Amino acid sequence: MRRIKIKVAYDGSAFHGWQVQPGLPTVQGVLEGIVSEMEGRPVHVAGSGRTDAGVHALEQVAAFSLENPIPLPNLRKAVNRLLPPGVRVLSAEEVPAEFHPRFDAKAKTYEYRIVRTEVCSPFEWPYVHHYPYPLAEERMAAFAGCLEGEHDFTVFAASDDRDAEGRSKVRTVFSSVLERSEGRLTYRIRGSGFLKHMVRNIVGTLLDAGRGNLADLAVLPVKSGPTAPAKGLFLVNVEY
Repeated sequence: MRRIKIKVAYDGSAFHGWQVQPGLPTVQGVLEGIVSEMEGRPVHVAGSGRTDAGVHALEQVAAFSLENPIPLPNLRKAVNRLLPPGVRVLSAEEVPAEFHPRFDAKAKTYEYRIVRTEVCSPFEWPYVHHYPYPLAEERMAAFAGCLEGEHDFTVFAASDDRDAEGRSKVRTVFSSVLERSEGRLTYRIRGSGFLKHMVRNIVGTLLDAGRGNLADLAVLPVKSGPTAPAKGLFLVNVEY
């Protein structure tokens, strides 16, 4: 039995997120269908995490186990030939049998893109949040920096089916930076792990700070801002 680690890029626009959902198109579901057909039996494709419906990935990491002896370059080509054009396997490699893309991950980086110009190009529209209204961008950048370190991020978490397990919502954020360039804001956050809707809720709170709705930027708010649209969010990479 071979353990295969793949890196996957996908446009999340046409998918209801990463995780398999009955009757709905998902990235995990598409991959499992193709790999299972190649193997001749059901194959579980584990991901590094569950991206929401509409969220994109520049480099998601997944893994599965196969008996099929197909060489890795041929495997990648065969899977890409069968995938819809919005999903591509970037690389494939053999890893130890115990490798798990979620439990072995050390850090993940997400990026959120906001276009600030009056007019947003139709070619950018599916991949950004267009917000041309006044914002105190320096205030937003200051708040972004306050998120670095170890915190309980419960306030930024949406309800999850795992909540009943009582897992900790303490996470470590290694870096949290908002930058301006060429009529856009780019928020990039790197952390030990992320909760459901956490990054989108952080971005919504950053926008609230920019609108002047947060009184104290030195502490986490007692309530997050509105959840930012999924289409502006990208999983950039996963570190091991």
